[in-house]
Amino acid sequence: MPNAPHKNPHYALRIPTTTMDKLKYIAEYNGRSANKEIEQLILKHIAAWEKVHGEITFDS
Repeated sequence: MPNAPHKNPHYALRIPTTTMDKLKYIAEYNGRSANKEIEQLILKHIAAWEKVHGEITFDS
């Protein structure tokens, strides 16, 4: 049985190996995958931006 497709879009990230290794180290320390660590960092960045500039909304 094939795996179900992911509901979230994919994004390829190109970063230096050393940076990725450090990210993986931090993610492991936090008990997360590198992907989840990046997701948490993005969510924190969005929250900080919205605190200053207001909530980002999109028309349906």
